[in-house]
Amino acid sequence: MQQYFVFPQIDPVIVHLGPISLRWYGLMYLIGFVAAWFLAKKRLPRTQWNQDQLSDLLFYGFLGVILGGRIGYVFFYQLDYFIQDPLYLFKIWTGGMSFHGGLIGVLVALVYFARKTQSSFLQVGDFVAPLIPIGLGAGRIGNFINGELWGRATDVPWAMVFPNAGGVPRHPSQLYEFLLEGVVLFSLLWWFSATPRKRGAVGGLFLLGYGCFRVIIEFFREPDAQMQGIYAGLLTQGQMLSVPMIVAGLYLMLRSAPVEGKNK
Repeated sequence: MQQYFVFPQIDPVIVHLGPISLRWYGLMYLIGFVAAWFLAKKRLPRTQWNQDQLSDLLFYGFLGVILGGRIGYVFFYQLDYFIQDPLYLFKIWTGGMSFHGGLIGVLVALVYFARKTQSSFLQVGDFVAPLIPIGLGAGRIGNFINGELWGRATDVPWAMVFPNAGGVPRHPSQLYEFLLEGVVLFSLLWWFSATPRKRGAVGGLFLLGYGCFRVIIEFFREPDAQMQGIYAGLLTQGQMLSVPMIVAGLYLMLRSAPVEGKNK
């Protein structure tokens, strides 16, 4: 008889500090932000920005992740809830963040920073792109610990039975995403950006790489219940949102502007 792994019951709360609870998912966000800060400081000498400007850039970026991620989740995945109750947008304690929404928020933040510092938007994007995957990977570990966003039913030897997932063995797709969106994408971008590239190429590789990885993983990830059967029953919402990323990434890598002086 085939044996499967059973999801280890992990308390999503690490510790209670009076009325405040430190959760694993929040810790994963913190790890992503700290990693981005460390890597950004390491790359700062390659730019014309100073320490204060770097702090501004990371603050705007973090704000874009949080606001964009929440707004994107509500509008991309829970629009019916929002129409019935507009205040649902602010009920962050119910959970729900979208990568694609967070990406849009970050892009808005990068546009603002580029204008404020009279920098090229593509230059700012190239700087930020390698900082993102560690946070993405950490977030997927948080999803795994929370026992959410599980995969589709399967009989592979490493399948896992998650709580509240129908009692059937499923792909641990959160770990697939951790590997591809986190480890592999970070390694690829860090290696690629170590050599001066045409402006826009690093950001383009991020969009292309994440978009391709997400499309692949969505074949193993269980679609959100409210999105079942959408797009002719062929493509998930995550795949549809990733296609523009792939197109934009290919365009940037093929049409990126040349490096000029120190702005690389």
